[in-house]
Amino acid sequence: MTDATHTQLRPLADTSPSAIVAGFIAMMTGYTSSLVLMFQAGQAAGLTSGQISSWIWAISIGMAVCSIGLSLRYRTPITIAWSTPGAALLITSLGGVSYGEAIGAYITCAVLVTACGLTGSFERLVKKIPASLAAALLAGILFKIGSEIFVAAQHRTALVLGMFFTYLLVKRLSPRYAVLAALLIGTALSGLMGLLDFSGFHLELATPVWTTPHFSLAATISIGIPLFVVAMTSQNMPGIAVLRADGYTVPASPLITTTGIASLLLAPFGSHGINLAAISAAICTGPHAHEDRHKRYTAAVWCGIFYGIAGVFGATLAALFAALPKELVLSIAALALFGSIINGLSIAMNEVKEREAALITFMVTASGLTLFSIGSAFWGIVAGVLTLVILNWRRT
Repeated sequence: MTDATHTQLRPLADTSPSAIVAGFIAMMTGYTSSLVLMFQAGQAAGLTSGQISSWIWAISIGMAVCSIGLSLRYRTPITIAWSTPGAALLITSLGGVSYGEAIGAYITCAVLVTACGLTGSFERLVKKIPASLAAALLAGILFKIGSEIFVAAQHRTALVLGMFFTYLLVKRLSPRYAVLAALLIGTALSGLMGLLDFSGFHLELATPVWTTPHFSLAATISIGIPLFVVAMTSQNMPGIAVLRADGYTVPASPLITTTGIASLLLAPFGSHGINLAAISAAICTGPHAHEDRHKRYTAAVWCGIFYGIAGVFGATLAALFAALPKELVLSIAALALFGSIINGLSIAMNEVKEREAALITFMVTASGLTLFSIGSAFWGIVAGVLTLVILNWRRT
């Protein structure tokens, strides 16, 4: 009884304004990064607005339930997201098969992910990766997003510099509110500059639409297998790296299994799969989320709550994010990730014998390299491990 009460009350006691803000920014970063890709893929495949709305609803509810449930279960900031590379893949491949066959391919992918979790094969692989390479992988993934603030300054100089210097000044005075202050100032400046446009915004509830799955070899080869590879290499591996880099040692297998089962259940409603988050996860695991690392799990819980709210109003999401200037979203995401990038680079360079391998991992990952439709996160780890083996094999 006491444990149950403690479990119910602790998230409220542990939360803070900075955790709520971190959860909101993580949600906002996740949606703005690839929501437009899902609309593109859906329209290219000839899906109805109801099917696209159901797709967003299904994926949002899955992310909400898993983020909240796993974070509370492990007292760790575990953030779930959809695969951005997966959404990009669907733009070209979704139109080549019927929608029922695509749903069948989503189910195939979910079964493969679940199998990796249940057998522990993914966890065994992850445990063999040195901490320095995992940290370098994290820094490489976040580097491009972090540097976007300086690119954005070229286009909206006053807005971005206003946010940047607000962040620095508040960071000196009260570090935990630096990102919140930058967000508030950025929104105020956007309003004064006439950059906020809510003309296309209206509330509309999303309605789940069931699609009966059909299985075909063509859909499995063109969608199912590539989605699985992308999910494991571009999402789940970096997702575990983010947690490890910030000192969270939660077992990988239950996380992968949970997301696989959730993807399986939601596939008939349009979900192409949910995975561990990488970029948005770092916002919740970093020092800006909460000064006490043991209470940062509340940031991921809030992220899940915002996912759920966004999913219920799935049909209006695009209009909402279209109302905000792109430079504001890019800048606030970058500022929220500074702490995680610093932490990743620090750990990556800590071990003298592994520094060159960590540097190679960082550079390949940050480059955005794509080979055989597999993203730079996977190739960064491959390059780092090869470098480590060549330089240190059989050396005392």
